[in-house]
Amino acid sequence: MINWVPPAVIFIVGGLFTPLFKGRVRKAYLMIVPFVAFINLLLMSEGTNWVVNFLGYELIFGKVDKLSMVFGYIFVIMGFSGILYALNVENIGEHMAAFFYIGSALGVVFSGDYFSLFVFWEIMAFASVLLIWYRKRKASLSAGFRYILVHIVGGLCLLGGIILHFVSTGSIEFGSIAEKTLASYLILIGFLLNAAVPPLSAWLPDAYPESTYSGGVFLSAFTTKTAVYVLLRAFVGWELLIYLGTIMTLYGIVYAILENDMRRILAYSIINQVGFMVVGAGIGTQMAINGAAAHAFTHILYKGLLWMSAGSVLYMTGKSKCTDLGGLYRTMPLTLIFCMVGALSISAFPLFSGFVSKSMTIEAAVEEHLTFIWILLMVASAGVFLHAGIKFPYFVFFAKDSGIRVRDPPVNMLLAMGFVSFLCIFLGVYPKPLYNILPYPVDYAPYTADHIIETLQLLLFSALAFFIFLGYLKRTETITLDTDWFYRTGAKAFLWFVNYPLSTFSARIGEIFFKTLPSALGKIGRNPVAVVQILIDEIYLTFLKAVHHFSRTFLRREWIEVKRRLAKERKVYPREVVRRSPIGTAVLLITLFLFIYLLDLVVI
Repeated sequence: MINWVPPAVIFIVGGLFTPLFKGRVRKAYLMIVPFVAFINLLLMSEGTNWVVNFLGYELIFGKVDKLSMVFGYIFVIMGFSGILYALNVENIGEHMAAFFYIGSALGVVFSGDYFSLFVFWEIMAFASVLLIWYRKRKASLSAGFRYILVHIVGGLCLLGGIILHFVSTGSIEFGSIAEKTLASYLILIGFLLNAAVPPLSAWLPDAYPESTYSGGVFLSAFTTKTAVYVLLRAFVGWELLIYLGTIMTLYGIVYAILENDMRRILAYSIINQVGFMVVGAGIGTQMAINGAAAHAFTHILYKGLLWMSAGSVLYMTGKSKCTDLGGLYRTMPLTLIFCMVGALSISAFPLFSGFVSKSMTIEAAVEEHLTFIWILLMVASAGVFLHAGIKFPYFVFFAKDSGIRVRDPPVNMLLAMGFVSFLCIFLGVYPKPLYNILPYPVDYAPYTADHIIETLQLLLFSALAFFIFLGYLKRTETITLDTDWFYRTGAKAFLWFVNYPLSTFSARIGEIFFKTLPSALGKIGRNPVAVVQILIDEIYLTFLKAVHHFSRTFLRREWIEVKRRLAKERKVYPREVVRRSPIGTAVLLITLFLFIYLLDLVVI
C-alpha cells in the first residue's frame, strides 16, 4: 500500500483551493501546504510508484531515488521559505502561481517518463511567467512576453526531441541518454535553455528582475535547478557540458560586475553558480554528481536568501538600481545581516554552506586531471565574491548615502530570511546531514587546512581587487547589452517585414487572384477573340514604344496608327465587338483551358 502521494499533487491542488480562504485563515493554509508536502516526502520510499496507464503507455509520477529526493527536499524547503516570505501578498493569483510553479517543478523531479515530464515542464513555464506579470508594470509585461516566447521555443525543441526519441526507441521512459542523435541534442537544447546556458541565457536577467518582490525568490529556486536535475538524470558524463558550464561561470561574473540593477546582479549570479553544477554533470563521476546535487541544494538556499534581501529593499524603498540606493545599513540592519549571510555563503566562505558544496565539483575536476577547467573554476570562484559577496551589499547598504530612511521589512519576511540564514550556517558548520542524502557515499572532507587557507587567500585577493578598482566599479545609469539584443532587434525587423513587405505582397496577391484574375477571366469568357486581339495590339504597342525609345522618328506613324486602333477597340468593347464574335468560340476556348488545367493536375 502506498501511503504517500506525488508531491506535485499537494501543491497544485493546494493552489486550486487557495481562493477559498481569506485573511489569517488563508495565511495559515498557505503555510500548512508545504508542511504537509514535507511530511509526505519523509514517507516516500525509493522505487517506481504511481504508475498510470495512458493510451497503452505507462506514465510514472513517482520515480524516487536519492537524486530525486535531494531536489525534492530542497524544493519543498524553499517553497516553505518563499511562501512565508510572501504572506503579505494580497493577490490570490500570485499565491496560486507560486503553488503551481513549485508543484510543477516537483512533478518534473519525480517524473519517470517524457510525457509527464513535458507536461510539468510547460506548466512550470506558464506558472512562472505570472510571477513576472503580476508586478503590473509595462517593463514586466514586455519581459514576461519575451520570457514565455523563449520558453515556448525551448519547449518545442524538447517536444521535438521527445517525439524523435519515441519514434526511434518506441519508449517514453525518462532516463540516461548515451546516444548522440538528433533527438538527444534537441532534448539537450530544451534542458540547456532552462539552465540558462549562454547564448540561451538572456531571458533570465531580462525577466527575473522584473518579477514581483516575492516572485523573484521563487524564480531563483526552481527553473534553473530543475534543468540541473534533468541534466544529471539524462546527460551525465557528456563532455560538452564541462565546457558549457565553465563558460557559464565566467559569463555570469562579467555581466554581474557590469550591472547596475541589484536584482540583475543576482540574476547573472545564478548563471555563474549554475555553471558549476553543469560542469559537475559533464564530469559525471560520483564526486562530481554529488558536488552538483549538493551545490544545487545550498545554492537554492543562499540565492533565495539574497533575493529575499533584495526583495525586502525593493519592497521598502521601491528602488532596485544601485545608483539609487546606499546607506541602508543604518535603518535596515537585520536585512543587512541576512544579506551578508547569503553573500558569504555564495562566496564559499568557511563555515557557510557554499564552502562545503562548491569545492566538491572543483575537487572532481582535479581528480579527473582537468587542470585548465580547474583554473577557470577557481577564477570564477574568486569572481563570485567580487560581485555577489562584496559588490551587491556594498552598493546597496553602504557606498554613498542615498538619504533613504526605511525600516526593516515586516516580521514574516524577516522570519523567512532568518530561517534560510540558519540553514546556510548550519550546513556550513555541519554538512553531514546534506552529505547523507546525496546520491553516492561522500568521501570528502571540506575542512582541511589546505582547503581553508586556499579559500581565504582567494577571497582576500578578490576583496583587495574590489577596493583597488572601486573607482572603476562605481555604477552609472547604463544598461548592458546581452544576447537578448538579437531577438529584440530581430523581433522588430520581423514585425516590420510582416507589417509592410509581406502584408503588401499578400494584398497584391489577393487583388490579383480575387479581383484582377476573375475580372480578366470574365472578359475572356464574354469575348475571347476581342481580348486576344487587344492583347496582341498591346504587346505590339509595347514593342513599338521600346523601339521609339531609341528612335523618335522610326516607325512613328505605325505606332500612332496602332494606338488609334487599340483605342477604337477599347471604345467598342464589349458591346459592338461581342456581336462580331460568336459564343461558340468562347465556349471552345474555355473548354480548352479547363482541359489543359485538368491535364496538368493528372500529370502532377
